[in-house]
Amino acid sequence: MPTSVYIGVDIGTTNLKALAIHARSSAIVAHAARPVETLSPKPDFAEQNPDQLWGLLLEAMTELDKELPDSVTIAGVCFSTAMHSLLAVDEAGKPLTNALIWSDNRAVQEAATIKKDHADLYQSIGVPIHPMLPLCKLAWFGRTNPRLLKRATRWISLKEYIWWKLTGRYEIDYAMAGATGLFNSPKGVWHTPVLTLAGVHTEQLSTPVDTTHTVPYNPPANGAMPGLRAGVPLVIGASDGCLANVGAGALEPGITTITIGTSGAVRRTSPRPIRDAQARLFSYMLHHGNRQQPTLYAVGGPTNNGANVLQWVAEKLLHLPVDEALKQAADIPAGADGLLFLPYLHGERAPLWDASVRGSFRGLDYAHSSAHMARAALEGVLFNLRRIDLLLARHAGPTRVIHANGGFAQSPYWVQMMADIFGVPVRLNASNESSGIGAAMMARFALAEPPTTLAELAKTVHFGQTFTPNPATVKGYQQQYKQFEALIGG
Repeated sequence: MPTSVYIGVDIGTTNLKALAIHARSSAIVAHAARPVETLSPKPDFAEQNPDQLWGLLLEAMTELDKELPDSVTIAGVCFSTAMHSLLAVDEAGKPLTNALIWSDNRAVQEAATIKKDHADLYQSIGVPIHPMLPLCKLAWFGRTNPRLLKRATRWISLKEYIWWKLTGRYEIDYAMAGATGLFNSPKGVWHTPVLTLAGVHTEQLSTPVDTTHTVPYNPPANGAMPGLRAGVPLVIGASDGCLANVGAGALEPGITTITIGTSGAVRRTSPRPIRDAQARLFSYMLHHGNRQQPTLYAVGGPTNNGANVLQWVAEKLLHLPVDEALKQAADIPAGADGLLFLPYLHGERAPLWDASVRGSFRGLDYAHSSAHMARAALEGVLFNLRRIDLLLARHAGPTRVIHANGGFAQSPYWVQMMADIFGVPVRLNASNESSGIGAAMMARFALAEPPTTLAELAKTVHFGQTFTPNPATVKGYQQQYKQFEALIGG
């Protein structure tokens, strides 16, 4: 057992996790997780209770503390959190609302209006206009509850709420700030014109800080966080997408991280932000540069349609458990005998950025079975991710290897399909906890003596199996991908 560990706290959409990694090897030595409940009180609403989330963090840290021997020292704690959440708090820090999370779609009207009337906004904020953005959610509050918009002392994310509970400070890291649609990342400041559009002012927002910003833990009189001694460094960290790149060891040119959980994302690490001419890609600051480490951005595109498509196939199409659905799909040849599936069951972010788009089968005929439909659905998810990858390649160069993680990585069959559709090797991380590992590694980067770089830390990431593409299958998929592109407008 190591004598020193770094803790990464990963607050995701479906699970809150806390893990401890060895201070030198980055190996996971302890882990705790709790499921997170999402509330849907109305159609298109998706909310989470911030105080319930705080309680889950206390539970997870209690379990982690029990797993670690008394002789182990916690060298630092760092935080990874899902992006785009928004809640209001009063002057005492008490929540006035639940948190609207990324999948909340109530601001569709506001997003459409902002996109139409402010087409040039993307160049400043670096993220496509979509209902997920706090910018659009604030505009929705301005239309439906203007008194609350003005009465709220602060508008913050779930991460900011947790950070305030721990430190008493309203601070937001550059990565999370970049995901609000309210922030000018290259300048590192709130973007004044868009604040006017959202109906808020800087005093209602947190202070932006770098992702390595550190505060010593000062336990409150009414109860300390389990396992944390006074003075232990708390590192603010970044968003889950940015830190997944770090935890996946994907910092070099040509390495693309692809995560498929409930949803999915294609990401690269870049020394500069990118701006797509059609506003289809995001750029979030991973670290503000200094002499030790140049500036880094996580660039790419997210999809709404990942393993949730597989769940739909299993439950609604085949009426089978997920593993049985995968087996049936595996019995069908690559290409599903010409059947194509547009996987837009939940609208879509990248590459379409259209919350109203829906899925469909194309080329369906009498010879196709439900197993063909299952195979086509899995291929459709990957075809859509491939389109994001090719779009990203125009700005950041081609992918030479994929570092893959997320729940889909538990299916060798689906991972091999990815290698064949993308035509490059797919390397699995040894753990699917890339965001949590990335958070713990960010703590090490911020605090280690002597100083180290993120590139050096990336070399400590542990990997599992590598899947190489089958040339014959790759050729067939190349032809079918052209048909997929033609269906969605090439």
